Amino acid sequence: MKKMICAAAAALLALAGPASSAHADATIQKGKVGLSVKGRGLSVNRAGGWMDGHGTGVQARLYTVYMGGRTDITTWKDAIPVSAGMTKFSNVDWNLKGKTFRGGTWLCIQFNKTDDTPCAQVHR
Repeated sequence: MKKMICAAAAALLALAGPASSAHADATIQKGKVGLSVKGRGLSVNRAGGWMDGHGTGVQARLYTVYMGGRTDITTWKDAIPVSAGMTKFSNVDWNLKGKTFRGGTWLCIQFNKTDDTPCAQVHR
C-alpha cells in the first residue's frame, strides 16, 4: 500500500513539472505523511508531499530547521485530493525555483491534520 502511494505521488510530482536530475533528491515517509525533494546540492527546485486519505480542509506548509531554529518558508497551501485505484491521498507541491539553503538545513513538511512531519537534510 505504501509503495503504491509513493509511486502515485512520485508520478504526480513528475507530471507536475520537470525537475533536474540531481544527487540531492530525497523521498521520505514518516507515518502517513511523505516528503519529496528535488534539487542539486544546496539548491532545491521542487518540494512536495502527501498525506494518506482524503479530508476537507487539508493544508500543508514547508519549514526549515537550522541550528535549532525553525523558519516557515511557505504559507499554508490547500492539498489536492487524489485517488489512484483504491488508494486515496492528499497531495501538495511547490516550485521553489532553485532556492538555496545552508548545508545541514532540514527541510520539513507539516500538514494541519496530522502530527507526522518528515524532514530531509539539504547538503552537498
